[in-house]
Amino acid sequence: MISGIILAAGLSRRMGEDKLLLPVAGVPVIERVIAAASKSELGEIILVCGSDPVANIGKKYRTKIVENNAPEIGQSHSVSLGVKNSCRSADGFMFLVGDQPFINESIINILIGKFSPEHCNAVVPLYNGIKGNPVIFASKLRNKLMGLTGDSGGRVLLEEMEEGIITVNFADAKLGMDIDTREDFEAITRLEGENG
Repeated sequence: MISGIILAAGLSRRMGEDKLLLPVAGVPVIERVIAAASKSELGEIILVCGSDPVANIGKKYRTKIVENNAPEIGQSHSVSLGVKNSCRSADGFMFLVGDQPFINESIINILIGKFSPEHCNAVVPLYNGIKGNPVIFASKLRNKLMGLTGDSGGRVLLEEMEEGIITVNFADAKLGMDIDTREDFEAITRLEGENG
């Protein structure tokens, strides 16, 4: 069983407003991620968030809400909270970011299908060759995940591992897009409009 942990407690400093609540095709970005996770083969979904509006969206789905009261510590704190509140019998943890509006259940399920707790440490998607999210980490890395510090998240662990990483390439770079700036949001809105 894979635990899905949605990291949704960022401060959106570069955006100036809560980017997770911005609408893409009329649906808040975070809700698009939660909905995709809910339709997938994830065994449980944990939403680590720092605001009531995001938590309220999560309550509409099969999610366990975990509040991050100290988002200023960095993403590592959300990672630790997610792992701490996950099922102890999970084979792995899939970390999803809340600002990736084109993620879908198909991508999530393909990554789950490639994961083998006995034979790999992590599964990483590549979007047209570029590393992205969501990433699955094997449960044997639980203590290392909980020991992360700062804002780097699981990237540090991936850089430390020389083997046991499975990569899965998705040709469409759009699927890996996330939102950091107003320009990112406008680009995603244009793409959604073209495809809608």
